[in-house]
Amino acid sequence: MRKPHLDMNIFKARRQKVGKDLVGSAIVVAANPEAVRNFDVHHPYRQDSNFYYLTGFEEPESAFVFRPGMHPETVLFVRAKNPERETWDGFRYGPEGAKENFLVDQTYPIEEFEQRAAELLLEVDQVYYSQYRDPAFDRRMQETLLLVQAKARRAGRGILPVLDAYPLLGEFRLIKDEHEVAMMRRSAEIAAEAHNELIEHIAPGVSERTLFGRFTYDIMARGASGQSYQGIFASGPNATTLHYVFNDQELRAGEVILIDAGAEYNYYASDITRCHPVSGKFTSRQQEIYDQLLGVQKKVISLMKPGTDFRKLQQVTIDALVDLALEQRLLKGSRDEIIEKGLYQKYYPHGVSHFLGLDVHDAGKVDRSKDQGRPLEEGMVLTVEPGFYIPQQDPDAPEELRGLGLRIEDDILITSEEPEVLSQLAKK
Repeated sequence: MRKPHLDMNIFKARRQKVGKDLVGSAIVVAANPEAVRNFDVHHPYRQDSNFYYLTGFEEPESAFVFRPGMHPETVLFVRAKNPERETWDGFRYGPEGAKENFLVDQTYPIEEFEQRAAELLLEVDQVYYSQYRDPAFDRRMQETLLLVQAKARRAGRGILPVLDAYPLLGEFRLIKDEHEVAMMRRSAEIAAEAHNELIEHIAPGVSERTLFGRFTYDIMARGASGQSYQGIFASGPNATTLHYVFNDQELRAGEVILIDAGAEYNYYASDITRCHPVSGKFTSRQQEIYDQLLGVQKKVISLMKPGTDFRKLQQVTIDALVDLALEQRLLKGSRDEIIEKGLYQKYYPHGVSHFLGLDVHDAGKVDRSKDQGRPLEEGMVLTVEPGFYIPQQDPDAPEELRGLGLRIEDDILITSEEPEVLSQLAKK
């Protein structure tokens, strides 16, 4: 029988941590649905991050009910064994195999979800479930909640209160445990090494698609399951489109290529961006802007210590990039007025950081409240990615700078002392 390749006690310990203050409540998490790519071909399957975080179970058509402090506390609903379908689609654990291998109290076939889950939820006061992510499973949950109501009608209870599980679990996912940090270090190392491999293949006439393919090969050869997101291999003016995904143009002499690509390793993402001159050397003006941008990134990284307000990272970045735009004579006028009116967004339209983990834009609240930003904490992993983009048709820019897009991005682990740059192996 196929065995999980990770210690399932990792996931059991997480459940104990999550459930510590949730006695009387339940969490219901559904597996991601399979997605059709075209006709009868599916996209490669990837499990829902919250489902994986709590169970380590990777099969579709599954659901998990977690009732902290009750028995059974952990109940996994999975596909039944089916030799014919397994011949076509691959191994299935089935209820017995899932119970044996994934350290849960009880398992049932997924077809029994509504009836079994209604019995389980009858004993709780509220349920955490993320609605509107999978309409098909939402309908199953609706049927389940109506069954709960029907069973409890004589007690005078209404529909069981439903709260969103995503922000609840996001707070736990935000602080990485030892296993997660180890996975993210390796993910970043794999992506960094692959970025470095690409440098020798960058030259005029090479296709963006060629680099895209080489990067994918290099990360998978090192153990990654694939890219952690659709990589951006944007040469010349393509780099001024933040989420450029065509990756099909030829590199041209004198231009710069921006490569924003990461690896997924045991479900954990890395996210690295590097910029390289296609001809092997920046022009003096390109070099000047690149060096200033690199200085901004170093300054922001130096601030990433416990207690620093998340919002300060963006404020410092905006201040520095407005100065850059003024020095390059791309913007004119008062520095304060440029910031107040948001005029800098022409050249810098995004944030400098986001959380990183099971998702490339990972779960976790940025603000504690409307007026209070979130202080950084030990165990958080964030990106730092200042960028500077000059539109190709910008009348305020000199001809030599039009269509120049630059971004430098690294993955940072917050520690009790200096921040750890997980992606430090990637050459700049």
